[in-house]
Formats: sequence, structure tokens, C-alpha cells
Amino acid sequence: MSIIEAILQGILQGLTEFLPVSSSGHLSLFQHFTGLDGEGAVTMTIVFHLGTLAAVFIAFWDKIKKLIFEAFRMLKDIFTGKFKWKTMNPERRMIMMIIVSILPLFGFYIFRDFFERLSSDSDIIVEGVAFLYTSALLFMSMKYGKGCRTAGETTVPAALTIGVFQGIALVPGISRSGSTISAALFTGMKREDAVEYSFILGIPVILAGAVVKLGEASSAEISANFVPLLVGFVVSAIAGYFAIRLIKMLVVNDKFHVFAWYTLALGIAVIGLGLYEKLGGVRILIG
Repeated sequence: MSIIEAILQGILQGLTEFLPVSSSGHLSLFQHFTGLDGEGAVTMTIVFHLGTLAAVFIAFWDKIKKLIFEAFRMLKDIFTGKFKWKTMNPERRMIMMIIVSILPLFGFYIFRDFFERLSSDSDIIVEGVAFLYTSALLFMSMKYGKGCRTAGETTVPAALTIGVFQGIALVPGISRSGSTISAALFTGMKREDAVEYSFILGIPVILAGAVVKLGEASSAEISANFVPLLVGFVVSAIAGYFAIRLIKMLVVNDKFHVFAWYTLALGIAVIGLGLYEKLGGVRILIG
């Protein structure tokens, strides 16, 4: 992979990982139309994940720092028998609810190979339909997401709901951030807290994705592509940070519809191109 390709995919990953437009769907389309889905793809995926992970830590460091300190205090209370579910403070409750939100992913993980085949096959119609699903989800969240609950007041049913929506987002074209933010809004969470909860929930998810892919990477691949990997990491982190800032501003100011219209138009276009390729027996390649 060249440095230019690393920059392009780094920008794409950094922006689409957090904007509610689906990073997996966009990367699948990028690789489909450019044919850049071979050498270095696994290692670059890991690097992109780590870059976007760095962006989350930078953007939410104050909150993350509080959660880390509270996690150690909670562990101390658990081992000393002082932990009480009913008297948890907001930070401790948020930690517990994030854990609850992660649990449904284990059920969806059983179908991991199926989801990976969807993103690696030559049929992009699935991605198009998934973009339309994301659009519908975002439109509904604008209409029904008018809650006032903070992230520290999240209930177990609400956390499980967010987790199920996150699991469904394994389908390429369905946005993880869009799904979890929308689900949080559906459960009555405030807009700014929904964004914060969604992105912090993404930390263990992104990290797990990198660890899973790590076993597929080779040291030779890393050595041969060290400079592009480094560039990809930096670019995805910078793009991810600005994407987080942008979505926080748009969600709080009730401008979520921008992404709903975008994914609607993209879904229609992708389905159209997919049908053209399937019926015409051709594959559209750029470059």
C-alpha cells in the first residue's frame, strides 16, 4: 500500500468511524470500486482502529479519566465487599451500563464470518440496503429522541437496547455510532450524553476489533508497510478527532438530519450501481 492510499483510507476511516454513515460500508465501497482490498488490508485495518481509538481518548479524556479512576475504586469495593448496586454514583453506573451494552455483542459474534463475507463479496446491494436502514434509524431518532436522562442514569434495559443496536451494526453499511446514538436517544438519553455514551462504548469495541485482526497480521507485512502504516494511524486519528467534534456539534444543535439524508442518497445510489453491475455482468473500477 502506498502513502497516498494510506492517507485516503485513513481519512475515510477516521471520518466514517464516528460520523453516523458507517465506516465498514464506506471502506467496503472504497475497496470494491478501487480494487485495493488485497496486500496490507488486515494490518491497515488494525492501524485505522488504533488511530480512531486515539481520537476518542483525546476528545473525551476528561470523562475517560474519571471513569478509569472510578473503575479502580469500584474494583476495590467489590473485593472488600462494599460494592452496592443501588448506591452507585453516575460514573460507576455508566461503567456498569457500558459493560451491559457490550454483552449482546457476544451473541452477534457467533455470526462474525457471515458479516465479514458481506463486506468482502462483490455484491454491494447489501451495503446499499444497510445505508437505507441507517438513514431510517437517523430520521426516527430525530423525531423520537427528546429525552432528558444522563448517561450516568442509564438503566439495564436501556443499556441492553443500545447493545443490540450496536450488534446489528456489524452489517457493513449500518453505522455503529448512528445505531448506538439513535438507540440511546430512543431510550430517553440527552443528546450530548448519547454522543458521549456511544463513543466511550466504542473504546472496548474498537480495541476488540483490533485484537481480533491482530492474529491475522504478519510481521513481514508490518515491516514492508511501516511508513504507510504510521501515516494511516496519524491521519485516521486526526480525521477521527474532527469527526467527533463535528458530530457533537450537529447532534446537540439538532442537525442529525444531514447524515440521514446523506445515507438515504448513498443507499439509493449504491443499490442502483449494484443492480447495474449484477444485471450487466460488469464491475465498476475507479483508477
